[in-house]
Amino acid sequence: MTEQEHNIPLTSPEIAALWTSYLQHSATTCFYKHFLQHLKDQEIKPIVEEMLALETSYLQKIEQIFVTESFPIPKAFTDKDVDLTAPALFTDLFALSFVYRVGQMTVPYYATVLTKVAREDVVAYYDEGLMSSKALYKKSLELMLSKGIYDRPPKMMYPKEVEYMEKQQTLFGAFFGEKRPLNSMELSEIFSTIERNYIGLLLMMGLIQVTKDQEIRAYLLKGKRLSEKQIDTFNKILRKEEQLGNIPVSMEVTSSTTSPFSDRLIMFLISATTTTGIYMLSYALSTSLRKDLAVHYSILLTEIMSYGGEGLEIIIKRGWMEQPPQTVNRQDLYKP
Repeated sequence: MTEQEHNIPLTSPEIAALWTSYLQHSATTCFYKHFLQHLKDQEIKPIVEEMLALETSYLQKIEQIFVTESFPIPKAFTDKDVDLTAPALFTDLFALSFVYRVGQMTVPYYATVLTKVAREDVVAYYDEGLMSSKALYKKSLELMLSKGIYDRPPKMMYPKEVEYMEKQQTLFGAFFGEKRPLNSMELSEIFSTIERNYIGLLLMMGLIQVTKDQEIRAYLLKGKRLSEKQIDTFNKILRKEEQLGNIPVSMEVTSSTTSPFSDRLIMFLISATTTTGIYMLSYALSTSLRKDLAVHYSILLTEIMSYGGEGLEIIIKRGWMEQPPQTVNRQDLYKP
Protein backbone atom coordinates (compact mmCIF):
# COMPACT_ATOMS: atom_id res chain seq x y z
CA MET A 1 0.00 0.00 0.00
CA THR A 2 1.14 3.55 -0.73
CA GLU A 3 1.50 6.25 1.91
CA GLN A 4 -1.65 7.96 0.60
CA GLU A 5 -3.61 4.71 1.09
CA HIS A 6 -2.36 4.71 4.66
CA ASN A 7 -3.74 8.27 4.83
CA ILE A 8 -0.58 9.80 6.26
CA PRO A 9 -1.30 13.53 6.85
CA LEU A 10 1.02 16.27 5.67
CA THR A 11 3.66 17.34 8.18
CA SER A 12 4.22 20.99 9.10
CA PRO A 13 7.33 21.31 6.83
CA GLU A 14 5.34 19.81 3.95
CA ILE A 15 2.44 22.20 4.50
CA ALA A 16 4.80 25.18 4.77
CA ALA A 17 6.69 24.24 1.60
CA LEU A 18 3.60 23.58 -0.52
CA TRP A 19 1.79 26.68 0.72
CA THR A 20 4.83 28.93 0.10
CA SER A 21 5.52 27.39 -3.32
CA TYR A 22 1.92 27.93 -4.39
CA LEU A 23 1.98 31.64 -3.56
CA GLN A 24 5.36 32.19 -5.20
CA HIS A 25 4.53 30.38 -8.44
CA SER A 26 1.14 32.08 -8.74
CA ALA A 27 2.91 35.46 -8.47
CA THR A 28 5.64 34.82 -11.05
CA THR A 29 3.20 33.35 -13.59
CA CYS A 30 1.57 36.80 -13.73
CA PHE A 31 4.88 38.27 -14.88
CA TYR A 32 5.39 35.59 -17.55
CA LYS A 33 1.90 36.21 -18.91
CA HIS A 34 2.71 39.92 -19.23
CA PHE A 35 6.04 39.23 -20.92
CA LEU A 36 4.45 36.89 -23.46
CA GLN A 37 2.04 39.60 -24.63
CA HIS A 38 4.98 41.56 -26.01
CA LEU A 39 7.99 39.28 -26.57
CA LYS A 40 9.45 39.49 -30.07
CA ASP A 41 12.75 37.63 -29.66
CA GLN A 42 12.19 34.14 -31.08
CA GLU A 43 14.91 32.64 -28.86
CA ILE A 44 13.66 34.14 -25.60
CA LYS A 45 9.93 33.60 -26.16
CA PRO A 46 10.07 29.74 -26.09
CA ILE A 47 11.93 29.80 -22.76
CA VAL A 48 9.35 32.12 -21.18
CA GLU A 49 6.55 29.94 -22.60
CA GLU A 50 8.23 26.86 -21.14
CA MET A 51 8.63 28.58 -17.78
CA LEU A 52 4.96 29.58 -17.71
CA ALA A 53 3.89 26.03 -18.58
CA LEU A 54 6.21 24.60 -15.92
CA GLU A 55 4.98 26.89 -13.16
CA THR A 56 1.36 26.32 -14.19
CA SER A 57 1.96 22.58 -13.81
CA TYR A 58 3.49 23.22 -10.37
CA LEU A 59 0.31 25.01 -9.30
CA GLN A 60 -1.90 22.19 -10.60
CA LYS A 61 0.11 19.52 -8.79
CA ILE A 62 0.02 21.41 -5.49
CA GLU A 63 -3.71 22.00 -5.90
CA GLN A 64 -4.20 18.27 -6.43
CA ILE A 65 -2.41 17.50 -3.16
CA PHE A 66 -4.44 20.12 -1.30
CA VAL A 67 -7.74 18.86 -2.72
CA THR A 68 -6.87 15.29 -1.73
CA GLU A 69 -6.14 16.49 1.79
CA SER A 70 -9.23 18.75 1.97
CA PHE A 71 -6.76 21.56 2.63
CA PRO A 72 -7.87 25.11 1.69
CA ILE A 73 -6.19 26.29 -1.52
CA PRO A 74 -4.57 29.72 -1.05
CA LYS A 75 -6.20 32.65 -2.89
CA ALA A 76 -2.70 33.63 -4.03
CA PHE A 77 -2.53 35.52 -7.37
CA THR A 78 -4.62 35.13 -10.50
CA ASP A 79 -5.30 36.82 -13.84
CA LYS A 80 -7.03 39.54 -11.82
CA ASP A 81 -3.57 40.67 -10.68
CA VAL A 82 -2.19 41.22 -14.20
CA ASP A 83 -3.48 43.52 -16.95
CA LEU A 84 -2.69 41.78 -20.22
CA THR A 85 -3.71 44.87 -22.19
CA ALA A 86 -1.01 47.04 -20.57
CA PRO A 87 1.98 48.10 -22.72
CA ALA A 88 5.31 46.31 -22.29
CA LEU A 89 7.09 47.42 -19.13
CA PHE A 90 10.38 45.61 -19.75
CA THR A 91 12.44 44.63 -22.79
CA ASP A 92 12.82 41.06 -24.03
CA LEU A 93 16.27 40.78 -22.44
CA PHE A 94 14.86 41.58 -19.01
CA ALA A 95 12.23 38.85 -19.45
CA LEU A 96 15.10 36.39 -20.00
CA SER A 97 16.96 37.68 -16.94
CA PHE A 98 13.76 37.28 -14.91
CA VAL A 99 13.58 33.58 -15.83
CA TYR A 100 17.25 33.27 -14.88
CA ARG A 101 16.72 35.01 -11.53
CA VAL A 102 13.65 32.95 -10.64
CA GLY A 103 15.69 29.83 -11.43
CA GLN A 104 18.41 31.01 -9.05
CA MET A 105 15.82 31.12 -6.27
CA THR A 106 13.74 28.04 -7.18
CA VAL A 107 16.56 25.51 -7.59
CA PRO A 108 18.14 25.97 -4.11
CA TYR A 109 14.70 26.30 -2.49
CA TYR A 110 13.44 23.03 -3.97
CA ALA A 111 16.71 21.30 -3.06
CA THR A 112 16.38 22.51 0.55
CA VAL A 113 12.73 21.45 0.76
CA LEU A 114 13.67 17.95 -0.40
CA THR A 115 15.70 17.54 2.79
CA LYS A 116 12.66 18.44 4.95
CA VAL A 117 9.78 16.46 3.42
CA ALA A 118 9.06 12.73 3.62
CA ARG A 119 5.64 11.85 2.20
CA GLU A 120 5.98 10.01 -1.09
CA ASP A 121 3.88 12.34 -3.27
CA VAL A 122 5.45 15.50 -1.82
CA VAL A 123 8.98 14.13 -2.26
CA ALA A 124 8.10 13.17 -5.85
CA TYR A 125 6.75 16.66 -6.57
CA TYR A 126 9.84 18.49 -5.30
CA ASP A 127 12.22 15.97 -6.87
CA GLU A 128 10.60 16.35 -10.30
CA GLY A 129 10.31 20.11 -9.84
CA LEU A 130 14.00 20.38 -8.98
CA MET A 131 15.00 18.49 -12.13
CA SER A 132 12.72 20.58 -14.35
CA SER A 133 13.79 23.87 -12.76
CA LYS A 134 17.48 22.97 -13.13
CA ALA A 135 17.04 22.17 -16.82
CA LEU A 136 15.23 25.42 -17.55
CA TYR A 137 17.69 27.45 -15.48
CA LYS A 138 20.51 25.98 -17.56
CA LYS A 139 18.70 26.99 -20.76
CA SER A 140 18.25 30.56 -19.54
CA LEU A 141 21.91 30.78 -18.51
CA GLU A 142 23.11 29.48 -21.86
CA LEU A 143 20.91 31.95 -23.74
CA MET A 144 22.09 34.84 -21.56
CA LEU A 145 25.67 33.89 -22.42
CA SER A 146 24.88 33.76 -26.13
CA LYS A 147 23.09 37.13 -25.95
CA GLY A 148 26.04 38.68 -24.13
CA ILE A 149 24.01 39.77 -21.09
CA TYR A 150 25.60 37.47 -18.51
CA ASP A 151 28.28 39.21 -16.45
CA ARG A 152 31.01 36.68 -15.81
CA PRO A 153 32.32 36.56 -12.23
CA PRO A 154 35.81 37.94 -11.49
CA LYS A 155 38.71 35.68 -12.41
CA MET A 156 41.69 34.96 -10.20
CA MET A 157 45.12 33.37 -10.51
CA TYR A 158 45.29 29.69 -9.59
CA PRO A 159 47.30 28.98 -6.41
CA LYS A 160 50.63 27.26 -7.08
CA GLU A 161 50.35 24.98 -4.08
CA VAL A 162 48.18 24.10 -1.12
CA GLU A 163 48.57 26.62 1.72
CA TYR A 164 47.39 26.76 5.32
CA MET A 165 46.35 29.83 7.27
CA GLU A 166 49.09 30.92 9.63
CA LYS A 167 46.69 31.76 12.42
CA GLN A 168 43.07 31.09 13.24
CA GLN A 169 40.82 33.57 11.48
CA THR A 170 37.14 33.24 12.25
CA LEU A 171 34.28 35.55 11.39
CA PHE A 172 34.60 37.33 14.73
CA GLY A 173 38.35 37.17 14.85
CA ALA A 174 38.52 38.85 11.46
CA PHE A 175 37.37 42.10 13.05
CA PHE A 176 40.79 42.31 14.68
CA GLY A 177 42.86 40.88 11.84
CA GLU A 178 44.90 42.59 9.14
CA LYS A 179 43.50 43.23 5.69
CA ARG A 180 44.42 40.64 3.06
CA PRO A 181 43.43 39.97 -0.58
CA LEU A 182 39.94 38.62 -1.18
CA ASN A 183 39.66 34.84 -1.33
CA SER A 184 37.62 32.91 -3.89
CA MET A 185 34.55 32.52 -1.64
CA GLU A 186 34.46 36.25 -0.89
CA LEU A 187 34.83 37.18 -4.57
CA SER A 188 32.05 34.78 -5.48
CA GLU A 189 29.59 36.25 -2.97
CA ILE A 190 30.45 39.83 -3.89
CA PHE A 191 29.73 39.09 -7.54
CA SER A 192 26.44 37.35 -6.70
CA THR A 193 25.34 40.28 -4.53
CA ILE A 194 26.06 42.81 -7.30
CA GLU A 195 24.41 40.70 -10.02
CA ARG A 196 21.32 40.06 -7.88
CA ASN A 197 20.91 43.75 -7.14
CA TYR A 198 21.37 44.85 -10.77
CA ILE A 199 18.39 42.71 -11.78
CA GLY A 200 16.46 43.90 -8.73
CA LEU A 201 17.30 47.53 -9.56
CA LEU A 202 15.82 47.20 -13.05
CA LEU A 203 12.71 45.55 -11.61
CA MET A 204 12.32 48.41 -9.10
CA MET A 205 12.77 51.05 -11.82
CA GLY A 206 9.94 49.56 -13.87
CA LEU A 207 7.57 49.14 -10.93
CA ILE A 208 8.24 52.66 -9.59
CA GLN A 209 7.29 54.37 -12.84
CA VAL A 210 3.93 52.57 -13.09
CA THR A 211 2.89 52.64 -9.41
CA LYS A 212 0.37 55.38 -8.63
CA ASP A 213 -0.06 54.63 -4.91
CA GLN A 214 2.24 57.13 -3.18
CA GLU A 215 2.98 55.00 -0.10
CA ILE A 216 3.97 52.00 -2.22
CA ARG A 217 5.92 54.19 -4.63
CA ALA A 218 7.91 55.68 -1.74
CA TYR A 219 8.58 52.17 -0.45
CA LEU A 220 9.86 51.04 -3.86
CA LEU A 221 12.08 54.11 -4.15
CA LYS A 222 13.65 53.20 -0.80
CA GLY A 223 14.26 49.67 -2.09
CA LYS A 224 15.87 51.06 -5.23
CA ARG A 225 18.28 53.11 -3.11
CA LEU A 226 19.15 49.98 -1.08
CA SER A 227 19.98 48.08 -4.26
CA GLU A 228 22.11 50.98 -5.52
CA LYS A 229 23.92 51.11 -2.18
CA GLN A 230 24.83 47.41 -2.36
CA ILE A 231 26.04 47.72 -5.95
CA ASP A 232 28.15 50.80 -5.14
CA THR A 233 29.55 49.35 -1.91
CA PHE A 234 30.80 46.10 -3.42
CA ASN A 235 31.96 47.59 -6.72
CA LYS A 236 34.18 49.96 -4.71
CA ILE A 237 35.68 46.99 -2.89
CA LEU A 238 36.37 45.23 -6.20
CA ARG A 239 38.07 48.31 -7.64
CA LYS A 240 40.26 48.67 -4.55
CA GLU A 241 41.32 45.07 -5.09
CA GLU A 242 42.32 45.89 -8.69
CA GLN A 243 39.31 43.90 -9.87
CA LEU A 244 37.04 45.43 -12.50
CA GLY A 245 33.67 46.38 -11.05
CA ASN A 246 30.61 44.74 -12.55
CA ILE A 247 29.06 46.78 -15.35
CA PRO A 248 25.26 46.83 -15.87
CA VAL A 249 24.12 44.84 -18.87
CA SER A 250 21.64 46.20 -21.40
CA MET A 251 18.31 45.03 -19.98
CA GLU A 252 16.17 48.10 -20.21
CA VAL A 253 12.87 49.31 -18.81
CA THR A 254 10.42 50.80 -21.31
CA SER A 255 8.81 54.23 -20.96
CA SER A 256 5.37 52.82 -20.10
CA THR A 257 3.55 54.35 -17.14
CA THR A 258 0.64 51.88 -17.19
CA SER A 259 0.95 49.17 -14.55
CA PRO A 260 0.47 45.58 -15.73
CA PHE A 261 0.40 44.36 -12.12
CA SER A 262 -1.80 44.87 -9.06
CA ASP A 263 -0.28 46.74 -6.11
CA ARG A 264 -0.78 43.59 -4.02
CA LEU A 265 1.27 41.53 -6.48
CA ILE A 266 4.00 44.17 -6.57
CA MET A 267 4.29 44.26 -2.80
CA PHE A 268 4.32 40.46 -2.55
CA LEU A 269 7.13 40.15 -5.11
CA ILE A 270 9.27 42.80 -3.41
CA SER A 271 8.65 41.14 -0.03
CA ALA A 272 9.67 37.74 -1.41
CA THR A 273 12.84 39.06 -3.06
CA THR A 274 13.73 40.97 0.11
CA THR A 275 13.47 37.76 2.12
CA THR A 276 15.74 36.03 -0.39
CA GLY A 277 18.19 38.92 -0.18
CA ILE A 278 18.37 38.60 3.61
CA TYR A 279 19.08 34.89 3.32
CA MET A 280 21.78 35.39 0.65
CA LEU A 281 23.52 38.20 2.53
CA SER A 282 23.49 36.11 5.71
CA TYR A 283 25.21 33.31 3.81
CA ALA A 284 27.75 35.75 2.35
CA LEU A 285 28.47 37.05 5.86
CA SER A 286 29.04 33.51 7.13
CA THR A 287 31.67 32.83 4.44
CA SER A 288 33.53 36.16 4.69
CA LEU A 289 36.60 36.30 6.90
CA ARG A 290 37.71 39.85 6.14
CA LYS A 291 36.62 42.42 8.69
CA ASP A 292 35.55 45.11 6.20
CA LEU A 293 33.25 42.67 4.40
CA ALA A 294 31.75 41.49 7.67
CA VAL A 295 31.00 45.10 8.62
CA HIS A 296 29.39 45.89 5.25
CA TYR A 297 27.25 42.74 5.28
CA SER A 298 26.15 43.33 8.88
CA ILE A 299 25.09 46.93 8.20
CA LEU A 300 23.26 46.00 5.00
CA LEU A 301 21.49 43.10 6.69
CA THR A 302 20.17 45.42 9.40
CA GLU A 303 18.91 47.91 6.81
CA ILE A 304 17.31 45.27 4.58
CA MET A 305 15.61 43.52 7.51
CA SER A 306 14.15 46.89 8.55
CA TYR A 307 13.03 47.48 4.96
CA GLY A 308 11.38 44.06 4.84
CA GLY A 309 9.54 44.82 8.07
CA GLU A 310 8.17 48.07 6.64
CA GLY A 311 6.88 46.21 3.58
CA LEU A 312 5.20 43.59 5.71
CA GLU A 313 3.43 46.31 7.68
CA ILE A 314 2.06 47.81 4.46
CA ILE A 315 0.84 44.41 3.24
CA ILE A 316 -0.86 43.54 6.54
CA LYS A 317 -2.36 47.02 6.98
CA ARG A 318 -4.05 46.73 3.59
CA GLY A 319 -5.41 43.25 4.24
CA TRP A 320 -3.25 41.65 1.53
CA MET A 321 -1.41 39.12 3.70
CA GLU A 322 -2.74 35.59 3.59
CA GLN A 323 -2.29 33.93 6.97
CA PRO A 324 0.21 31.07 6.78
CA PRO A 325 -1.28 27.79 8.07
CA GLN A 326 -1.13 27.73 11.87
CA THR A 327 -1.43 25.13 14.58
CA VAL A 328 -4.33 25.05 17.01
CA ASN A 329 -4.10 27.67 19.77
CA ARG A 330 -4.14 25.39 22.82
CA GLN A 331 -4.50 28.32 25.20
CA ASP A 332 -7.88 29.13 23.64
CA LEU A 333 -8.99 25.51 24.06
CA TYR A 334 -8.03 25.59 27.73
CA LYS A 335 -10.37 28.49 28.43
CA PRO A 336 -13.59 27.52 30.29
